[in-house]
Amino acid sequence: MNVRSTAPTAAERLLSAFEGAMGIPIPVHVRCWDGSEAGPDSDVTVVFRNRRAVRRVLWSPNELGLVRAYVSGDLEIEGDAFRLLTLPDLVDRLGTLSVRGSDRGTVLKSLATFVRLGGLGLRPTPPSVEVARRRGAKHSKARDASSVSHHYDVGNDFYRLFLGPTMVYSCGYWDQRSDDRDAIGTLEEAQNEKLDLVCRKLGLQSGMRLLDVGCGWGSLAIHAAEKYDVSVVGVTLSHEQAEWAQARVSEAGLSDLIEIRVQDYRDVVDGPFDAISSIGMSEHVGDSALPEYAQHLLDLLRPEGRLLNHAIASVRSLTGTGNSSGLIENYIFPDGEVLPLSRTLEAFERAGLEVRDVEALREHYALTLRAWVGRLRDSWDDARRLAGAERARTWLLYLAASALGFEENGRLTIHQVLAVRPSDDGSSGLPRTRALWLG
Repeated sequence: MNVRSTAPTAAERLLSAFEGAMGIPIPVHVRCWDGSEAGPDSDVTVVFRNRRAVRRVLWSPNELGLVRAYVSGDLEIEGDAFRLLTLPDLVDRLGTLSVRGSDRGTVLKSLATFVRLGGLGLRPTPPSVEVARRRGAKHSKARDASSVSHHYDVGNDFYRLFLGPTMVYSCGYWDQRSDDRDAIGTLEEAQNEKLDLVCRKLGLQSGMRLLDVGCGWGSLAIHAAEKYDVSVVGVTLSHEQAEWAQARVSEAGLSDLIEIRVQDYRDVVDGPFDAISSIGMSEHVGDSALPEYAQHLLDLLRPEGRLLNHAIASVRSLTGTGNSSGLIENYIFPDGEVLPLSRTLEAFERAGLEVRDVEALREHYALTLRAWVGRLRDSWDDARRLAGAERARTWLLYLAASALGFEENGRLTIHQVLAVRPSDDGSSGLPRTRALWLG
């Protein structure tokens, strides 16, 4: 009796080709454009909706190819996206498809399969949400304004979907409220805790004057004015942020205490201020401009005035601007630089600031990002309507990847650095113990 052999399906051939070229098993389920499926049972399925998805990965066999395939909608991720992003060596191995296979014959066989599946056609057109053009010197005022606009002027209503009513776009402060490890409060509680922590570290008191550099949608300015009766100047380069913040200030009846400006921090000259906050802003400054940043903030502080700098940091050696072929540089933060904490401390001390306290908040940001991912997923239809499908996919991938970056010790962290401008006689004006100046 003759038994007719069954030819491998497109999904089986594709998965086998990738595994052969990469030299590792890929523990995810795969579905192809013809409906065929392959791979082990998994809580994540990678869907190649068309042959163009394969071409995108092969033309840019690194993070950028995967990002473009996903952002364009040619590749979908069903199920737990965090599971896919945590697969060891997956992206690194994709970047070296031609040399990491078990042997040359296996790699050539895989390439032949890609050809038969239509994976080596013309280079696909990049998605429409590519990064804004970079013009001018890096970290010049005009180029910084363009980069900030690219990231923040996406639409206030879109940001509200995942930030929630506090509109705070930095990590919350998740205060564990009982012996139960999960009893840590809501996102809104965590963000309000963080705003108050910043105010207490700065020692705000009635009548003081606060400069909020990179004021976002005005949340810290409003909290400081309402709870501590200080006057605030908030500066941002985002017109959409400024409009939202100004409306919130007016609605809260705080226009006599808060001024929101569209202004580069380098153009602020109306010091001195009793305190300066910079929350999630110095990542836009860059390594080369960090000494100027530190010096200008020092010049704007009165003697014994405090500066709180809240910024993401790399826990590896300095690598410049990061991966220029990847998700963040191309789609999210053009010209953004995540620097080691030592760079910030050195710049502050060289400028004449005295560093008094450093607090690491890595786990807090991981929790915050997980909360943002959940909210964006829960409002997915609205996200696609407000920002478009491609941009919504970009942001979901960015937030999920960032959450994992903070969860995996050795990649990213975040610090609040409290510094002071000493008086001429060397006095810091700070109480001797942390418990006292935290209040």
